[in-house]
Amino acid sequence: MAVALQFAAVQSGADSAAVTVVLALEHAWNQAEQRKDAKALDAIFDNALIYIDDDGSIRSKPEFLSHVRAASLHPEQEITESMTAHQFGTTIVVAGVYILKGTEHGKAYLRRGRFIDTWILEDGKWLCVASQSTPIPR
Repeated sequence: MAVALQFAAVQSGADSAAVTVVLALEHAWNQAEQRKDAKALDAIFDNALIYIDDDGSIRSKPEFLSHVRAASLHPEQEITESMTAHQFGTTIVVAGVYILKGTEHGKAYLRRGRFIDTWILEDGKWLCVASQSTPIPR
């Protein structure tokens, strides 16, 4: 199923190349999570990642990666409908809307929500340090 990914990049002050890189990393995150590729996700998350899931639970980087690798999780589709990015020096904040579809523990799920991710530039590499999801009611 081909889906168009829409980017609306907005800058606060500077480097559009950096915003482009981070938006590409957001897309790579979706692909890696859909493929259950914890190694790829490990490379884009800071070791101190704070991840707040759409159910309000908090996960560390190891906990998030463990969840992605779980045998009970079978993602079928992860789509980002839209994203905006704001750069503040060596920090970029991305907000958007996502759709997740798959099965977990044998139960089908379809989730739509908003997210906000915070990325920092560390040693020449953009890393996600915080992520938060909020469900959008149907």
